[in-house]
Amino acid sequence: MDRIEAANCLPLALFRARFLPASLAPIAANEPSLPSHRIQFESSSTISADDFNSCFNIIANSSANAYAASSVGWSPSKKRKEMKLPDLRYLLFVNPSAQEKRTRVEGFLSFMLTYEDGHEVVYCYELHLAPSLQGQGLGKHLMNLMEQAGSNVGVEKSMLTVFVENEAAVKFYDKLGYTEDEYSPEPRKMRNGRVKMPTYVILSKSLQEWSTDDEGEQDG
Repeated sequence: MDRIEAANCLPLALFRARFLPASLAPIAANEPSLPSHRIQFESSSTISADDFNSCFNIIANSSANAYAASSVGWSPSKKRKEMKLPDLRYLLFVNPSAQEKRTRVEGFLSFMLTYEDGHEVVYCYELHLAPSLQGQGLGKHLMNLMEQAGSNVGVEKSMLTVFVENEAAVKFYDKLGYTEDEYSPEPRKMRNGRVKMPTYVILSKSLQEWSTDDEGEQDG
């Protein structure tokens, strides 16, 4: 059994103990008026129905149109099925003071340890934050946690897919050190001579040089 399979076979609590920091506490938000949030670690099999539906609704509200306009297309049933993939794990950004359980998740990152074109990677499937929480370093914190897990497992790189039209997200990942992966789709020349540009790009970042400097950034 290789390290990807070994890590994916671990129970949730043991995975967290081995590959994530002892505390998942988010960095202090820039806005002191925001409620105190916490990060909850779950898997596709342990996440509650309310939290799962909250995550799905966040995706649908923020990205359904982008999916529909892309070559990927938008299918609620396919997205729900993808969100239940056995090895998918979730870092939920939870507001404990929310009045209803179905609205307490205000952001999340989902990731999987897997293989891409022969490489061992940690793949970020989704990253979403409520508008009121954006621009405060919280997305970076979630990415750092995922990258730390990948580095501790020993994978080669972190990968993700982002829609080209989502310029804010592309700039965000660029600042985190992500660049276009060698396996990202290239423009295609059609029979009529037109060039069809891809609607999404695959980005990656080497984790071979992931250091304690990155860990320190999580709390600053």
